[in-house]
Amino acid sequence: MSKSDIATIINTFSRLGDRLSHPDAELMQIIESERHYNAWFTPESVLKAVKANGAMLNRDDLEKWLNNYPPANNTSQKKVGLVLAGNIPLVGFHDVLCALISGNHALIKASSQDTRLIKYVLNLLVQINDDYKNKFSFVDRLENFDAIIATGSNNTSRYFEYYFSKVPHIIRKNRNSIAVLSGQETADELFKLGNDIFDYYGLGCRNVSKLFVPDSYNFNFFFESIEGHQAIIHHHKYNNNYDYNKSIYLVNRDEHLDNGFLLLKPDTRLTSPLSALYYENYTNQQQLKEQLNRQENELQCVVTNMTLQTKTQVTGFGQSQYPKLWDYADNVDTMEFLSNL
Repeated sequence: MSKSDIATIINTFSRLGDRLSHPDAELMQIIESERHYNAWFTPESVLKAVKANGAMLNRDDLEKWLNNYPPANNTSQKKVGLVLAGNIPLVGFHDVLCALISGNHALIKASSQDTRLIKYVLNLLVQINDDYKNKFSFVDRLENFDAIIATGSNNTSRYFEYYFSKVPHIIRKNRNSIAVLSGQETADELFKLGNDIFDYYGLGCRNVSKLFVPDSYNFNFFFESIEGHQAIIHHHKYNNNYDYNKSIYLVNRDEHLDNGFLLLKPDTRLTSPLSALYYENYTNQQQLKEQLNRQENELQCVVTNMTLQTKTQVTGFGQSQYPKLWDYADNVDTMEFLSNL
């Protein structure tokens, strides 16, 4: 692949990024209508996801990203099966992007929860550069593939590991994201942390599901700072989860805090139920570092303003849902995997 080919790729996908960052009337109609197919995909959430992917595809980051990989050899094109998740809008787009840019053909098994949007975005890509019209296929059943990237739950991953064991593969399981607080955060930082918690109603692996806080941390200021996110309780499915979890905690007499739209519960686990957030105290950073490194295979990212020496990706407050092109899911370099097929 020549420098002109790389320039074409960067130009094509940066133009796609611009189209996503500034949705036209047709795309806005898709964004508005997604709620009829998936109640979690509200217009606000879908627009946020579309624009986040648009921002990711900026020219500077595309150049920086692609400089890390050898040129693709178009004569060795492979068929890469992609089993996409559907928990948040366009969650599988990055895998499709990697498959296409690495010079392979993407066989896409889209989630029933998020089919229309990914198809529309790839149609936009073809409008920009019709060289891509034969480089991807949407399929109901994956067959005749050379490699697999599959995203699912801990349960489905066992099935994936068995079924796809004979080809090169990346199998993703459940992951969680956490936030580490020092107790010195400002109200603005904690409000931004609210986005890491509540964006997409907490359904993504990059949503914060647990807080690590210093001993004797007082949650009053935290609750005051996230008050601006209280409108989330008006979403009927989120509210149903909140009411259910609250009733369970009350019946079981579980220790918890409640501000009317978020439940905080002390718990050593990482995966909290929807509308609830677990928290755990830490005594010092060294102890915390050792604990997080032991749990690295369960973590997607860590949100904090502290300097933490951890193997997991660290991001600032309000940034967990805006990954860069090189912020790979599960810390597995998808482009390197595809380039070496």
